[in-house]
Amino acid sequence: MATAYEKFNLHTTPEKFYIEACDDGSNDVLSIDRVSTEMILTVRKDIPPHAVTRPICGIMGTIRLVAGTYLIVVTKKKKVGDLLGHAVWKAMDFDVISYKKTVLHLTDNQMQDNKAFLSMINSVLLTDGFYFATDYDLTHTLQRLANTSPEFQEMSLLERADQRFVWNGHLLREFMPQPENVLPLTMCCPVIIMKSCCINGKIFDWNIISRRSCFRAGVRYYVRGIDSEGHAANFVETEQIVQYSGGKASFVQTRGSIPFYWSQRPNLKYKPKPQISKTIDHLDGFQRHFDSQIIIYGKQVILNLIDQKGSEKQLEQAFDKMVSSLGNGMVKYIAFDFHKECSRMRWHRLQILVDMVTEMQDEYGYFLVDVDGNVLVQQEGMFRSNCMDCLDRTNVIQSLLARRSLQSQLERLGVLHMGQRIEDQSDFEKIYKNGDPQLKSAHFPTPLCSCLRTGKRTQWGLVMDGWNSMIRYYKNNFSDGFRQDSIDLFLGNYSIDEADMTTPLHETKDWKFLTLPIIMVVAFSMCIICLLMAGDTWTETLAYVLFWGTASFVTAGVILFNGREFVDSPKLVQKEKMD
Repeated sequence: MATAYEKFNLHTTPEKFYIEACDDGSNDVLSIDRVSTEMILTVRKDIPPHAVTRPICGIMGTIRLVAGTYLIVVTKKKKVGDLLGHAVWKAMDFDVISYKKTVLHLTDNQMQDNKAFLSMINSVLLTDGFYFATDYDLTHTLQRLANTSPEFQEMSLLERADQRFVWNGHLLREFMPQPENVLPLTMCCPVIIMKSCCINGKIFDWNIISRRSCFRAGVRYYVRGIDSEGHAANFVETEQIVQYSGGKASFVQTRGSIPFYWSQRPNLKYKPKPQISKTIDHLDGFQRHFDSQIIIYGKQVILNLIDQKGSEKQLEQAFDKMVSSLGNGMVKYIAFDFHKECSRMRWHRLQILVDMVTEMQDEYGYFLVDVDGNVLVQQEGMFRSNCMDCLDRTNVIQSLLARRSLQSQLERLGVLHMGQRIEDQSDFEKIYKNGDPQLKSAHFPTPLCSCLRTGKRTQWGLVMDGWNSMIRYYKNNFSDGFRQDSIDLFLGNYSIDEADMTTPLHETKDWKFLTLPIIMVVAFSMCIICLLMAGDTWTETLAYVLFWGTASFVTAGVILFNGREFVDSPKLVQKEKMD
């Protein structure tokens, strides 16, 4: 495999960028023309002596905005650990550098648009989770890597990467014609935890890699279901890797949105009602999704954890019906009403689901390699879990399945003695259940929610749940539109047209958008004032309070009725993508 470089210098002149590989024995330099955008590989002696030089950690890619093309580079990185002897890095800081030396050629509106687009790009770059390795492919599971051809092994990381998980794939499009170019970094956007653990005096590495797909990615309420290619919204592949004394084992699970055409657009209500499309052939996209899953992962067991009553009931019934219509013996469907079964802190009832899938989990197994590199076992099937957001409920179930697999893996690797249980290893249990505090809301099978870890719900836990719900409600309704636009711009779902520099950012708001909230605030304020500053008689005070209270209540009702007009909606995504 062609190894990417680790150290770079960026040399800047008014005409060109020169990215120099600084590893020992290297002489490669990538020259980028700032006018024509042409890229060529050259050598160190071609760098002009007057160029301004600064160290960088790698190339993220390029993107075209209103002002022209920008170069995105990694300026700071942190080593998070070693995976199978390969260093894994987290990109910590970035710089977005314009090819143009000035933006004076832009109109005032274009400058504002360019500034908004730059803000979107920076907001994605500041997302806590861009990882890379220069001599290891983070986008593939151990099992996929073990089943590749010699030709595949000789490819550069850029060529061989699983494009589902390369989040800077759009940014690297200008580099693709030069597969021999090993300067750019393939930037995976996973959640990674790497821990060195000890049981019975035996030290082993326990690693989790959750790879989030860049196909149909986005915030929860604006991206649901699947697209016409069968890509499920917010699809995540999670791999648990254990290494001990040269042997290694891997267990893979997936999660993703319910794979047919449905939406759940924000409308100021705490929980918008999901809508199933009535105009699209669901089975075609549904079949595309599972055909690809079977090709990649083998047999599929769907674990649908949503409610079987209320607004989620229609989704569960439709999912069940579509699996039956699919008629594929490789796909099995299990519905488990998580909230109903585990209500009133009855977490022990999760064992019902575990018992239901025990036989299938034993049949599917996991990937296992011995000290000599011989493949002893391959994973032959996959558990695909989902709830509505593929977060909390899914996290819990995936954690339980991963721990059950880990029990068997540690026994086979010789870490656990026969008859020993992971649950009885208190030090490891703390690591497993708590994981990393920064990752508690991520697409990751651990840590478990606090009430499941401790078996009880504290008053502080209730307060934190309420606070988190408030934060989530605010984001859903008043900031997720910008976040979705940022993701779509970064991934290339929206491209700025060179021939037409008009953008959809300047959306004219209806008169209701400003007028009604002002009326509601004024009316509510007057109602409070009338209560605090009583009139000459109680009837006069009551009349004022009733008038302003009614005005406030009616206005709030009108705002809720027109809720979609008051939320922060994406501006860049075409309507057919959103509905």
